[in-house]
Amino acid sequence: MSEPPTSFDAFWASWSWRPIPGCPGRYTIPKARLSPPQLVGAALPVERHRSARAKHPVLVVRFPAGGGLISYEHEDGYVHTLNTPEGLARKLASLGIDVSPTTSGPGKR
Repeated sequence: MSEPPTSFDAFWASWSWRPIPGCPGRYTIPKARLSPPQLVGAALPVERHRSARAKHPVLVVRFPAGGGLISYEHEDGYVHTLNTPEGLARKLASLGIDVSPTTSGPGKR
């Protein structure tokens, strides 16, 4: 069994991403059943956030080399977005989520 992807390039190669219109550096896939922890395994921490600017819980995975995965947790699955470093920083800022990496604290897992 191969290791889960842990970089922008590895995620890009693993799924069929499509650009998000009007959002440079951000890509999405149709709603998926796999959660962020299932996608990255234990290789990377998954941060869980609530934002007044998002209807659903926001899960963030930051890649060591930059960029990351932002996933929105719906009752019937997840909407995953793949983000370049610039796209990740811009979207986290727009959600009111600290753009600096965190490793623990309330609401994180």
